[in-house]
Amino acid sequence: MTQQEILNALSNVQEPDLGKDLVTLNMVKDIVIQDNTVSFTVVLTTPACPMKDLIGNACINAVKLLVNKEAEVTVNFTSNTTSNRKDNKNVLSGVKNIIAVVSGKGGVGKSTVASNLALALSHGGAKVGLMDADIYGPSVHIMFGVRGERPLMKEVDGKGMIVPIERFGIKLMSIGLLVDEKQAVVWRGPMVSNAIRQFVTDVDWGELDYLVIDMPPGTGDIHLTIVQTVPVTGVIVVTTPQLVALADAKKGIAMFSQAQVKVPVIGLVENMSYFTPAELPANKYYIFGKEGGKKLAEEYDLPFLGEIPLVQSIREGGDLGIPAMVGDDQISKQAFVDFAANATRGIAMRNAEMPATEVSEVLEISGS
Repeated sequence: MTQQEILNALSNVQEPDLGKDLVTLNMVKDIVIQDNTVSFTVVLTTPACPMKDLIGNACINAVKLLVNKEAEVTVNFTSNTTSNRKDNKNVLSGVKNIIAVVSGKGGVGKSTVASNLALALSHGGAKVGLMDADIYGPSVHIMFGVRGERPLMKEVDGKGMIVPIERFGIKLMSIGLLVDEKQAVVWRGPMVSNAIRQFVTDVDWGELDYLVIDMPPGTGDIHLTIVQTVPVTGVIVVTTPQLVALADAKKGIAMFSQAQVKVPVIGLVENMSYFTPAELPANKYYIFGKEGGKKLAEEYDLPFLGEIPLVQSIREGGDLGIPAMVGDDQISKQAFVDFAANATRGIAMRNAEMPATEVSEVLEISGS
């Protein structure tokens, strides 16, 4: 066996999402051949790649079929999370992908989805941060059980920087960590926008594969401030099956689709899709309607990223500071893992196939 024979064989193995072979994508490294054994490393587009096993099996089959049927093949994996930033990297220079989780209205479980998405990405091996941009109604500090904690400060290049609190392997920042929980944040728009900019410029996020931003509901100042301040890779829209929630989700999709904003929608996820009682885990009760999110995604030609069930343990975990991804309920955990896998695939495809990520130059958004 020769290295060239191995490469020729692996040129028949396609990356399922990107539609090109591993050799063309330069994903094969460190081929080592000794007698009847061969090993090599495949560089994945993200540590949380859901196609890892499929790619590994395809590589083994290709070598055995096209080179040597007696070969003992070892496929190792590493990752280099893709990024397609084309800004000057003055802000969040160490962050590869910035993902905004949005909803058209409150009460659809957006913060729950954002929190568990961040955890699912981290559990897949990625370096992840979670920024709570909901200044008026922060909840991330509650969901992660860090109420009452205060972040530390450190000096970086002569500038005082806030050190995010770390919990369950991810970095967290929320206005709830900086103000008294009993006090309402009564700020006008400019003050809120300044706070959001500080979360970006004055927090030491370090090196991250993904920074997930839990956005406030609706379409307003904070959304514009975010897209004008940081290069947002894409947005994930959260809805429930209810007609009123779907109607508001359309507004969120429309906002980021406007030419002035130019932020791609990675996909849509439906929360509270069905109710599953703990004692009847195989049963699904569609309390709020069925497949509304899926139909909305089809209407707008968007990827449908998954259904999150209405399970008591998800609510209890959020209240107790133990999100579903680190809890014991396997049904809800698997739902978030599947959703995160679809999201990472969408992000990788966005980076490969769409224009580079830039800061939006929003001048004016007109009403309609």
